[in-house]
This record gives sequence, structure tokens and C-alpha cells, in this order.
Amino acid sequence: MPSNTPRPGLLRRVWHLLVSPSGILSVGLLLIAGFGAGILFWGGFHTALEMTNKESFCISCHEMKDNVFAEYQGSVHQNNGSGVRATCPDCHVPKEWGPKMLRKIKASKELYGHFITHSISTPEKFEERRIELAANEWARMKKNDSQECRNCHSFGFMDFTMQENRAGADHQRALDEGKTCIDCHQGIAHDLPANYLDRYQEVVDDLETRGVLPARKAPELADIRSFLGTDTDG
Repeated sequence: MPSNTPRPGLLRRVWHLLVSPSGILSVGLLLIAGFGAGILFWGGFHTALEMTNKESFCISCHEMKDNVFAEYQGSVHQNNGSGVRATCPDCHVPKEWGPKMLRKIKASKELYGHFITHSISTPEKFEERRIELAANEWARMKKNDSQECRNCHSFGFMDFTMQENRAGADHQRALDEGKTCIDCHQGIAHDLPANYLDRYQEVVDDLETRGVLPARKAPELADIRSFLGTDTDG
């Protein structure tokens, strides 16, 4: 004789399953397995990510090794009295998680250029695009207030009295006027193309026009030349 008792709803049946001894055991094992799988996935992902943040990975393609890395040799960031080195990822890969992921996503375009279009596959092609490649980095560093520079160099911890007179005066002026490192140090580790200051001013003007930068942070070209102590373009 069929029972007139209505069958419990789906949610109630699931709840009874979860609170039963066998259900609790199953859910516990599932949570433990999921937690372990998550650790393995995250560890593998993090390891692979960090492998791409090594200098050896950066220069594994000849475009970087034969051009910008060759220029980097002997620079103050590669060889200096303190023995402290700034490698490729120190300057070109953000340390913060979000910006780092965005930079990695954008790097897919560089892989496309390496494997498909061969856009800078020869020294001649690289030289043709040098100023645009540099402008991309100037724009990135201008937007983030030279964050990669400031991971090691901070106005707040500089003792200007221990620097050369001109350097100390310029750094104090930069601090007072709200300037950022890339405003004056565009070629600290790489060769600079002709008319680079004009191109840098275009980068800053574009960021200001698009509202990425407030007008007060845009240095005038003549002001940068004065900072550098030069009236030339190269």
C-alpha cells in the first residue's frame, strides 16, 4: 500500500545526505582532496610563473640576448661596486600580483612577434622599432610612478648629502616637484635612440591627454633637458 507521506524535496534530501555519517565522511574526503589538489595546482603554477621571471628565461630568445641584454652588460645595474644587480625582470616585471598578471598577459603579444611575425628578429629590425619599444616601457613606468625603480630606490630613504652635489640637488628637486624616476633616467641600462626626449614628451603628453596622468605630473621637455644638463636630443 503506497504511503501518503510526501517525498522530501531535493534540498532536504541533500541536507540529510550531508549530515549523515557517510555523507560527512564523503564531504570531508572531498574537501581534503580538493585542498590538496589546490595546493599542487598553485605550487605548479607559481613555480612555472617564477621560472619566467628569471634572467635566463628573458634572454632565451636571441632578440633579447643579442640586443638589449648586450647593452645591459657593464651598465651600473649589471656591474657595480656594491655587487647588487637588477636583472631584466626586476625592471620589467611588476612584483605585485595583479600588475604582474597583466604584464604576463600582454607578453603574449611578444611571443606572437617572436614566433609568428618575427618583428624584431634582426638587429636592423630591432633598431627600426627601438624608439617605439622604449616608448612602451616609458609609458608603463610613467603610469605606475616608476614602481620597479622604487622597489630599490626610494626618495624617502635617500640621504642627498651623501650623493654628488648635482645628483643630490636634482633628486631633491624631483622630490619637491613630484617627478618620477623615468622622467630623467630613460636610458639607465640601454642605448637611447636619437630624439628620445622628444618621443618621451609625446608619451607624457598622450597620457595626460587621455586622462591617465594629471596635468601637474607632466614635465616639460625643456625642464627635462635642464634636469639632464643637456640641450641635445641624444
